[in-house]
Amino acid sequence: MKSTHLFIRTVLLAGSSMVSGSCRTAQTPVLPAEEIGKTTQLLTATMIHDVTNPPLAARFFAYACITGYEIAAENDRRLPGLQGRLNDYPLITKPQSIKGYDTRLSCILGMLETAGHIQPSGYLILKHEERFIDSCRRLGFNNAVIDSSLNYARIISKQILKYAKADRYNRISNYPRYTPPTRPGSWLPTPPAYMSAVEPYFNTIRPFTLDSASQFLPPSPVPFSADKGSTFYQYAMLVYRQGGVQLTAGHREIANFWDCNPFAVENDGHMLIGLKKISPGAHWIGITRIACKQANAGFSKTMQVNTAVAIGLMDGFICCWDDKYRTNRIRPETAIRKYIDPNWRPLLQTPPFPEYISGHSVISATSATILTHFFGDHFAFVDNVEANYHIKPRNFPSFIHAAREAGMSRFWGGIHFQDAIDKGLVQGTQVGTRVIKKLE
Repeated sequence: MKSTHLFIRTVLLAGSSMVSGSCRTAQTPVLPAEEIGKTTQLLTATMIHDVTNPPLAARFFAYACITGYEIAAENDRRLPGLQGRLNDYPLITKPQSIKGYDTRLSCILGMLETAGHIQPSGYLILKHEERFIDSCRRLGFNNAVIDSSLNYARIISKQILKYAKADRYNRISNYPRYTPPTRPGSWLPTPPAYMSAVEPYFNTIRPFTLDSASQFLPPSPVPFSADKGSTFYQYAMLVYRQGGVQLTAGHREIANFWDCNPFAVENDGHMLIGLKKISPGAHWIGITRIACKQANAGFSKTMQVNTAVAIGLMDGFICCWDDKYRTNRIRPETAIRKYIDPNWRPLLQTPPFPEYISGHSVISATSATILTHFFGDHFAFVDNVEANYHIKPRNFPSFIHAAREAGMSRFWGGIHFQDAIDKGLVQGTQVGTRVIKKLE
């Protein structure tokens, strides 16, 4: 994996407040806030390599960002501590013997340490950490500062990893294998891979800010019915027409832009080949990087915004997945093929979990609500997160506009009914508002 490029600037000691202890030099390298976004990009690349599912990706982002934030907050009184704000968050201790570290360097190393020990291919991240440290030496950090910063990062990361281990995710592998219900209108695996349900027990994990996974329980979905006069059938017909036979070029472009399906596969003769793609949460972490850079946010604020968004992603997925497996609603692809047109195919490949509610709608609204809190209602930006994957950038006048488009992309892509999108945007807004309130 390629090492991310490290940008630094050199300032006089009097102008730097990010180095502690006796290892200061006359001129000290200062890591810019952009280094946080470069770190989350590395985490994203590793998740793509691992084909990490969307809820689990949110968990990885959250604990990595929390590690960096904890270090930043311990050294910047403007940042509120997390104890009493996050559920069961422990008192994180830093030995007083830790001196001479660089706070920003410790934040980045802390993120890498946590990600390196929690992600499946974390060894790739730890290899990058070695190259990153070598870059720091070449750019002027002395060995004493690097060693102290790494020691500090590891001490904090170890405590965050212990906190992560207690969130109950490690119990999921002991639960019974999920079996879809057989009643009419229930979700079933979809072609071409007919994959098993993803993370059916994600609602059992400890949330960060929520009282429970069902705190923002949405209304029940429109009842299933094969009757042509029913509301459900009309919903299916809307997807069939506007998400299929009447799909416009503009709507096709929007659907492909927000696809973000790490489970996509394609047929190649008798083989199914996986198409590695970014997850929805990683897309919004990318938007967070763009917004922080565009706003010229400082290091502490950039760390704060990334952490708030990552926490929101985790809680958003917990809420959404709780309702997905409570309702177990059939996907448009299954319903349309059985009751309307057996040859119909959606533009986007249907992901392997129940339909209601729309996960992309939930986490997009959650992220947009949090980003709007930090940067305002009319923060225009260019979303080029997936430019490296040959996805043409799009312009948005606000985060909320982007979230609404992300939600509707699932309708035009043929993978969600309208009520799942509408209710998902509502739930996501509720989650985002909750995260903001708890972290202030």
